Amino acid sequence: MKIDEIKTIAVIGSGLMGSQIAENISRVGKLSVVLWDLEDKLVKDGINSIHSRLTKFFLEKGKMTKPEFDDAIRRIRTTTNIEEASQQGDFIIEAVIENFKIKENIFKQLGQATREKVTIASNTSYLNITDLSKATKNPSRVIGMHFFNPVSVMKLVEVIKGPLTSEDSVELACSLARNLGKETVVCKDFSFGFLANRAYNNMIEETIQMVWERVASPAEIDKALKLGYNLPMGPLELRDMTGGWGIMVASEEDRMKALGEKGRAHPLMKLMVRSGYAGGRTGKGIYAFWNEVLSKW
Repeated sequence: MKIDEIKTIAVIGSGLMGSQIAENISRVGKLSVVLWDLEDKLVKDGINSIHSRLTKFFLEKGKMTKPEFDDAIRRIRTTTNIEEASQQGDFIIEAVIENFKIKENIFKQLGQATREKVTIASNTSYLNITDLSKATKNPSRVIGMHFFNPVSVMKLVEVIKGPLTSEDSVELACSLARNLGKETVVCKDFSFGFLANRAYNNMIEETIQMVWERVASPAEIDKALKLGYNLPMGPLELRDMTGGWGIMVASEEDRMKALGEKGRAHPLMKLMVRSGYAGGRTGKGIYAFWNEVLSKW
């Protein structure tokens, strides 16, 4: 399949990342989207979040006209039937929770229902594409497309290639990402964390260890890194915003399978998540945990 043949993209998962990816496809790519999730409430929540973001960040700021807003919403339709979404998509982007067993089950369903020439991409930040591709009939059509949060702001999409992934699929994924206003890098799938997260996670581990040791507050550590290395946002506040602490704890088993003991979640991350400070939609992360708990404990 060629890039100009892609008219409709199926996005599997309407949560934080799936809804943002669907929004980007409609708003920037001007393509039709079929947004799938398990329940009506989930897809409704996804549409509501798209509506809210487009209103707050584009319509109210004059970056989008009302007709453009209406068209962007209109191009997105929803379903709770994964077979229907698979068959309608000319390209499929899976964006469910970062858990291998859940993604593997989704890929089994996609592999059975998707048309033969359609590429299936996983929006994963570290899971192995070859392992996921085993659940399908055609591993050559399985690829990784790692979008970064927030999708409307972050320019990078990592395109992850397994040894069985075809060059056509790589070219198609890169072309699609560029049509969505993104820059791409291509990475082999045996690099756990791919490129950006593999390097960045080492910095995260060191910063959270400094908080654990009470060397300084999260705000001071982030300030040092922002001013010292010209980072637009500190690694700790970024994890607070994206809910990265909860993701890291939930994905510990998958990371340890790939990295051994090095993949174990830091004790502070586990303590925070157990205490309700996972970041993201919870509204509380390491900054709040430091101020309300750790600095006094």
